[in-house]
Amino acid sequence: MEINKQPRAPEQRKRELLDRLDQEMDVWVATADADRLPCLVPLWFLWDGEAVWLATRPTTPTGRNLSDAGQARLALGDTQDVVLLDGDAERYTADTVPSAAAEAFRAKTGWDPRADSLPYVWFRVRPRTVQARNGEHEMRGRYLMRDGVWVV
Repeated sequence: MEINKQPRAPEQRKRELLDRLDQEMDVWVATADADRLPCLVPLWFLWDGEAVWLATRPTTPTGRNLSDAGQARLALGDTQDVVLLDGDAERYTADTVPSAAAEAFRAKTGWDPRADSLPYVWFRVRPRTVQARNGEHEMRGRYLMRDGVWVV
């Protein structure tokens, strides 16, 4: 296969990435337990401009893995138009989650985990690295953030 499509400019990639974080509802959340057994699930999410907010039950593999390891890889899109975000996860309970984050999550998803009959925990995932590429021709320059700092 010959690749001759021009890659997007870094500024355009970042702009489109931020739009996706604002508009999309689901993100793939990849975690691993202490034995390195992987877990991959889709969850609703909120991007607050600095971090991704997730909610899950504390007893799920994802809830346990995020609590124990404090790290996650998040993915949006398909293999041709993918965003990968690696970040550190900080745990919050229904009592400690910032109300602004919980209310924004509710406004976006229509669901408030704080009001659910089952217990939920929240995780704020602060990105360390962010990659965005739309096809093989965009492999070069795919890193938009490194070490928690936007490079674009």
